[in-house]
Amino acid sequence: MSAGSRLDRAFAGAPILPLTDHSRLVLFSDCHRGNGTSNDNFLKNQHLYLAALRHYYRKGYTYLELGDGDELWENRRISQIVEIHSSVFELLARFYQEGRLYLLYGNHDIIKRRSRTVRDCSSAGLCGGASPAPLFPGIRFYEGIILKEETLHKDLYLTHGHQADALNSLFWPMARFLVRYLWGPLERMGFLDPTSAAKNNEKKHKTEQRLVQWASQNHRILIAGHTHRPMTGSKASPYFNTGSCVHPQGITCLELENETLSLVKWSMLTRPDMSLYVGREILGEPVGLKEL
Repeated sequence: MSAGSRLDRAFAGAPILPLTDHSRLVLFSDCHRGNGTSNDNFLKNQHLYLAALRHYYRKGYTYLELGDGDELWENRRISQIVEIHSSVFELLARFYQEGRLYLLYGNHDIIKRRSRTVRDCSSAGLCGGASPAPLFPGIRFYEGIILKEETLHKDLYLTHGHQADALNSLFWPMARFLVRYLWGPLERMGFLDPTSAAKNNEKKHKTEQRLVQWASQNHRILIAGHTHRPMTGSKASPYFNTGSCVHPQGITCLELENETLSLVKWSMLTRPDMSLYVGREILGEPVGLKEL
């Protein structure tokens, strides 16, 4: 099966959400929330992510996570991740209770498509009570979501993007084994995983080429993650990427408001008095759906 066929399959039967000029959406990907050990790449940016999450909650945004939200290749139990990052999950649960949360799975949390893992996520609760209430009762995880815009007829296709990479889609059990038992330990010694599209530039480029090709040939606006490289698209190349939450210099996401896509970075900034604060910056020029 080709990369194009795998991407087609991701959107076959995908849920369709209405998109209007009043919609306010924020798209994150590749948080890789871990269990708090030295291999938890999310740990260093959790304060940035939590600050951003609180901002979007107050502003009434709907949160969409395009896969690899939780690191379930290196870790086996979602309950440990929930316990370590309880503040994050408590806020995500508030989004969910208000119908403002949609979660996709990627290759590193692909087991969320299994019914047993779905039950674990549905019943996961925060510690502190004898019988904690579940955070996400009845949660569903998707491989793709389509945002349907009726006025401009500019639909957006959202998925993780691992479908463009055979190792991480067709042969993901082998890739998980290598990460869990080989590259995970070696990463602590400073070695980078050559099979990862996020860490190998040649593999990253090839994966992006396939995603761009699928978007261009099918005349679809494609938004993905997986490669960890933030990107805005154009009419000639209608492919966008959210980036990730594990970069040393901050986290990135895509905001969709007033039918305009903006690539946003959250990072630690310094005021003139040398005090630190969490700041939000728009990277590059926002792209209106009319331009695509």
